[in-house]
Amino acid sequence: MAFKRVRNIFDPDSPAPFRLSRSKIEEFMRCQRCFYLDRRLGVSQPAGYPFNLNSAVDALLKKEFDAHRANGKAHPLMKTYHIDAIPFTHPDLNRWRENFVGVQFTDKITNLLVTGAVDDIWVNPKGQLHVVDYKATSKDTEVTIDAEWQDSYKRQMEIYQWLLRKNGFDVSDTGYFVYCNGRRDAKAFDGKLEFDVKIIPYIGDASWVAPTLKKIQACLESEAIPSPASSCEYCSYRQAAAEVE
Repeated sequence: MAFKRVRNIFDPDSPAPFRLSRSKIEEFMRCQRCFYLDRRLGVSQPAGYPFNLNSAVDALLKKEFDAHRANGKAHPLMKTYHIDAIPFTHPDLNRWRENFVGVQFTDKITNLLVTGAVDDIWVNPKGQLHVVDYKATSKDTEVTIDAEWQDSYKRQMEIYQWLLRKNGFDVSDTGYFVYCNGRRDAKAFDGKLEFDVKIIPYIGDASWVAPTLKKIQACLESEAIPSPASSCEYCSYRQAAAEVE
């Protein structure tokens, strides 16, 4: 099995915009060394297992909100949480939701083609768009977005807000997480899993995106491999493995 990729590798001599997904921006934030090995040298991290249950929740939520989108009406959850908005209708919505397509914008300063696939978009009476992200988990406590590891969720939403603004839309700073928590207190499984669904508002600040793209550009153009992040488990593993060979 070949572990060195030959596609989607940054070429400093190429004039074409370099495609950069939202997830790869997050990888850069976690560890610049891993990002460089992946996007510049073609050595990716091992692929993780797909979260099929989470994907099923996403798909069902999209169907549910799309039914209200077709009717031009608010979802009952939006009314419960006093959100004055309805699901946004746009001919490109399905493209914006599609992995490896998403909302796109080429940053002229860095020549990076930034992409991100949204879960949903709502619109308020003022015509402002609200980015919506679906999340699923199963825990005994109330779901929040307060944990440090959930900072990546917030950056994800802020990139989507940035992308939509760059495409000319009026986007509210307030986005929403539709968070589904699988209940564990049922007496039996009985072939079904029930969820408590909570909408959590989040006020985003996408001011970090543009300067981060400049740092990514500098990283990709450098001939030097960056130092590993102190918290990177992949780099720690590689170092430990090398020491015992």
